[in-house]
Amino acid sequence: MTRVRPVTIGSVIIGGGHPLVLIGGPCVIESEAHALELGGRIAEIARRRGVPYVFKASFDKANRTSVHSYRGPGLDRGLKVLAEVKARLGVPVLTDIHEPGQARPTADVADVLQIPAFLCRQTDLLLAAAETGRAVNVKKGQFLAPDDMRHAIAKITSAGNEQVILTERGSTFGYHNLVVDMRAFPIMRGFGYPVVFDVTHSLQLPGAGDGVTAGQAEFITTLAPAGVAAGVDGVFLEIHEDPSRAKSDAQNALALDRLDSLLELLTRIDAARRGAS
Repeated sequence: MTRVRPVTIGSVIIGGGHPLVLIGGPCVIESEAHALELGGRIAEIARRRGVPYVFKASFDKANRTSVHSYRGPGLDRGLKVLAEVKARLGVPVLTDIHEPGQARPTADVADVLQIPAFLCRQTDLLLAAAETGRAVNVKKGQFLAPDDMRHAIAKITSAGNEQVILTERGSTFGYHNLVVDMRAFPIMRGFGYPVVFDVTHSLQLPGAGDGVTAGQAEFITTLAPAGVAAGVDGVFLEIHEDPSRAKSDAQNALALDRLDSLLELLTRIDAARRGAS
């Protein structure tokens, strides 16, 4: 198993032989009260299972299928919510940026700046994120091969930032479908940086709904263990207490009441894998 350099995310360390990390939360910020309530419940489950936890939620879903879909509270209000989550729950936070101008203000709050998959080749965006000094999580584009991610790494490290994380979220396979090639995990870990498996976004059926992205949440418990066994450093899960009411990605989110048992399984697999490596 390739040894990867550790990346520090607030109080959490990912990679470098450290235990599996959970990055989880709602797809989009629905309200401050919801973020605090849901984040607190996830944090408690993760603490009980001994899993380091990073809260994630987007302040703006800029690539929604329909112009009528809920996008989020926006940059200013969204960052205030994330700051409250970070302060009151005592956990690191991760959120997406879509434009270079969002990098600096977001870095004042977030511990990780995430580059959406559709934007993973946007040089100015990658450089702006890197120049903040924060950890940068780049989602592999659905249109890229795993080894293409070396170019995204080079852009970030050219700015003197070695705090790089790569995330797999599936590859386009015909219309309205994604597949996960398990070979992608060791290929990307071979670059020497932590790799995360975005399980729930990998189960999207992009555009397959009526103006929304459909999904197959029933396969979360199939894909997540396979990814951990393949050697990832963290799992990324969209989690909601009632996925049917989620304002984004409702059909591929994990129900909160299934998180505890899933983490129990994943930590056992991770411990066995690390013990065998």
